[in-house]
Formats: sequence, C-alpha cells, structure tokens
Amino acid sequence: MIVIKITNSSEVVAKKIGKFLESLTPDGMDESTIEDIVVSRLVENLSSEGIEGEVASIRGVDLEESGLLIKDPMHVRRRQSF
Repeated sequence: MIVIKITNSSEVVAKKIGKFLESLTPDGMDESTIEDIVVSRLVENLSSEGIEGEVASIRGVDLEESGLLIKDPMHVRRRQSF
C-alpha cells in the first residue's frame, strides 16, 4: 500500500488561479480539489502502465513521523478502481 500526503494544496491552487482567488476559498476545498486532480492523474498514469488497483481520498488519516494516525470519524471521500 502507498500513502501520499499532499502538504501544499493552497500553494498549488494559488499558483493556478491566483493568490486573491485562493484567499477566498477554504483550505478544505483546496485540498479536495488537488486530491481529485492527483487521483485522476494517478489512475490515468497507472492504467497506462497496465497496473490495476484502487486509489482513495480519505479524510481522518494523517501521515506522521511515528506512523499513520487514524482519527475518528474516518471517511472515504473518493474511491476509484483502475
């Protein structure tokens, strides 16, 4: 299993749409937008390599130095098979 933690969602959104518009959007929306883009591109690229599996965007899980922290409640925001 592979876990990816995106730590600069707001910066990426600001770069793409401008700092002023980014300041009007909540950070949670930035994270969701970037996660959706990453999931779509992962599925596209992995499928083109013949890899089969699933990708999920999950709320309530955090990657920390000591390991994986699972919070309550945990929610699968998006799941896609390829």
